[in-house]
Amino acid sequence: MTSRKSVVVHPDEIDRIYRNDSRKVYATLVRLLGDFDLAEEVMHDAFSAAVQKWPVEGIPGNPVSWLVSTARFKAVDMIRRRKRLAELHPELTRRVAELESLNGSPAGLEIQDDRLRLIFTCCHPAIDPKVQVPLTLREVCGLSTEEIARAFLVPSSTMAQRIVRGKAKIRKAGISFSIPSLTELPNRLDAVLSVIYLVFNEGYSASSGETLTRSHLSDEAIRLARLLLELLPHAEVSGLLALMLLHESRRDARTDDQGDIVLLEDQDRSRWNRGHIAEGQQLVEQSLRTGLAGTYTIQAAISAIHAEAPTSEETDWAQIVALYDVLLRFGENPIVELNRAVAVAMRDGVEFGLEIVDRLLLQETIEQYYLAHSARGEFLRRIGRHAEAIESFEKAASLAKQTPEIRFLQKKIAAVRSISKPT
Repeated sequence: MTSRKSVVVHPDEIDRIYRNDSRKVYATLVRLLGDFDLAEEVMHDAFSAAVQKWPVEGIPGNPVSWLVSTARFKAVDMIRRRKRLAELHPELTRRVAELESLNGSPAGLEIQDDRLRLIFTCCHPAIDPKVQVPLTLREVCGLSTEEIARAFLVPSSTMAQRIVRGKAKIRKAGISFSIPSLTELPNRLDAVLSVIYLVFNEGYSASSGETLTRSHLSDEAIRLARLLLELLPHAEVSGLLALMLLHESRRDARTDDQGDIVLLEDQDRSRWNRGHIAEGQQLVEQSLRTGLAGTYTIQAAISAIHAEAPTSEETDWAQIVALYDVLLRFGENPIVELNRAVAVAMRDGVEFGLEIVDRLLLQETIEQYYLAHSARGEFLRRIGRHAEAIESFEKAASLAKQTPEIRFLQKKIAAVRSISKPT
């Protein structure tokens, strides 16, 4: 008997599939099983099987389908091993029968839409609005509870309780894992758009870690927005997709060869993705023409002005300030006010921007936001108040969670110190 030869499959390749596709597999399993915890368990079992089999058999042509099919078999085995199967909830017994019939065929073609289904499930009106977005970020996108807690500025224990409460509500209320009808879509839209944008933000600027970005998350957010736009051609869906494309157009220029941050004003604009910019600008114009533009469209319009400018100096800062003023009419938002302060500094002078930032830093939430201290440090540096600039940059570095951000701020501190040294 001849032994089977191992196929060269680098562990990094399986890790890459896990990073990029595990939540897609998970979303499909949640739909099939109707159980978050069971779906999580059998997904990990399927990946464990992949680690054992793929180095021998090679990576299948469709890894996601292979993983879903493997997990389905494992789910049936796991449920059968449970005691008193006949006494289990009739719904679970029915799902076992469905899984057994499915296991005779390849994973279905519906996998592509399952993450959107799961987003709508997590954003169901029956779930507390405070829980909807965190639950989706955890279950659909795989962000850790700690990452989500940082994004919402609450303790991890509080966030963990919210997520558990959300999953329990879905189970007890029997909320279906499906995309709502066209008549129900508008009522669920705000929460879904918020989730997709938060996913994109985590991909575009990771909340922590060694790298600035997580490209698979931002790519997935853009894909979901495109799918949502097909289902519901709403102005704000167009606006959100435009905003993400315009931000994404700058990805390659945001870091140098060493992975260090390059600020917008210093970026090589020839490296910006002109295809993304053209599509984003077109979507902004379409959304504005409807007269129904909201916050995402206004933000996209600001990004479009940046994209049109040949240099930072030639940017229409007056128009950007005006758009931030429009954005603030939708409600107070300290992050928007901080961004407006930067635009005001570019339009009117650094002292005017500094005055706004100093006022914002009196707010508790902004006082813990590293970018506010970084902006203040930059304003102070530009007007020669070097000791105060260093203090602000040091405060920003103590609050930053991402290695490239900390490294960037440390370079700023060193540069200001070298200027301020007596000769």
